[in-house]
Amino acid sequence: MALIGGTFGRYFAARSFKAMAGVFLTVCVLIYTVDFVELMRRASEAPTAGALTMAKLALFRTPSVTEQVLPFAVLFGAMAAMLNLSRKLELVVTRSAGVSVWQFLQPPILVALLIGVFMVGVYNPLSATLKQRATEIEAVIFGKGARALGQETRIRQKSPDGQAIIRAMAANSDGTTLTEVTAFVFSTDGSFLERVEANQATLKDRFWEMSDVRIVSADNPPATHATYKLATNLKAEQVRQSFVPPASVPFWSLPTLIEQTRQAGLDANRYELQYQTLLAKPLLLVAMVIIASTVSLRFFRMGGVARMVLGGVSAGFVLYVVRQLVEDLGANGLLSVTAAAWTPAAVAALTGAFILLHLEDG
Repeated sequence: MALIGGTFGRYFAARSFKAMAGVFLTVCVLIYTVDFVELMRRASEAPTAGALTMAKLALFRTPSVTEQVLPFAVLFGAMAAMLNLSRKLELVVTRSAGVSVWQFLQPPILVALLIGVFMVGVYNPLSATLKQRATEIEAVIFGKGARALGQETRIRQKSPDGQAIIRAMAANSDGTTLTEVTAFVFSTDGSFLERVEANQATLKDRFWEMSDVRIVSADNPPATHATYKLATNLKAEQVRQSFVPPASVPFWSLPTLIEQTRQAGLDANRYELQYQTLLAKPLLLVAMVIIASTVSLRFFRMGGVARMVLGGVSAGFVLYVVRQLVEDLGANGLLSVTAAAWTPAAVAALTGAFILLHLEDG
């Protein structure tokens, strides 16, 4: 900002921040309203759920959703700020004074960086905590106590008898009871032994006790049993962690959870991807500002502004789709989680910079 003067830098930074914050708050209100209306519709299924409780639940659920739309809020806010400056000919005067695009982009880029750091270090832990609280309240209100952890997951475990991969559709709140369980059992040398399907599995001292069991193996015909015991080295806390969505884990707790998950022999890709994605968020917001600048610097008198704005919106949508695709590849182990988290933001920033170089310097 020193290269363009403190006064202009502060002015442009303030305009950029107000525009980004305005878009973000508008989206927050819209998301809260829609979620509240949906929760009120569902409240008819729970007579004890009142309007005040639903309003509180919607308030707790909103921050985690708004985190996902933050990049678009920065994109649209930066576009609005630059278009407004262009409409009032302030950018014309600035550029006629010899200030290049790289100089007057310093304030919004700095604002985006600071927003990214705040969102990662402060907002994310708050939204993750509120999301956990919202899940607990929802489980109580809508009678989901037995299936409080309702995310399908796969657990890899080791025991003196060999290894097993357990897939469960849900678990109770303390992680000791799984429902709709399928276990693939392997011997100590890694060869497949059998597939075990059970209606329910309860964690005991160093073994799973399964009920209503159907066993399928390569050497024997399918058989059914009332109970089945599968040795395990897992504890309830480790099982519970497997069902916790990465978005529900605060940023500062992710490194510890990743290490604990790895020590238990479980797949930590989802949590590591979430951690790296949060670290890359400031760069992603900077990329959004650069993309916004490529479509917002055309003077109004030259026309074609609507077409350029549509191009910026399309670029943001394409970046979102690509980012989701790459993150899915990283979560499934098909791509390094570091590459999956950082590549979309880095490529977007470099592409925007390349376009700016072309527009400014030919």
